[in-house]
Amino acid sequence: MSEELEALNIFDTHPDVAIRFRDLMMSKTGQERLLMGCSMYDAAKQIVRSAIYNSRPEITDEEMKKEIFLRFYGNDFCRADREKFLSARMSE
Repeated sequence: MSEELEALNIFDTHPDVAIRFRDLMMSKTGQERLLMGCSMYDAAKQIVRSAIYNSRPEITDEEMKKEIFLRFYGNDFCRADREKFLSARMSE
């Protein structure tokens, strides 16, 4: 049981609950799990959009796209790649 939990990287949840949750997720089809992930991404994006708008109500659509990108993926790229991507995005 502990090997299974280690593979799931779940340590703050009671082992029985973690296994039950895993079983529940695995009982869903791939399509259902994909739709759940897409729904969670959309919800997270809306939360980020609202937070940005609350701090910068005058933000333009293009600036919003840039800020959302930076919040979600900014730390995944080195500075040069991030600037290259944003530069290409802005020239579209």
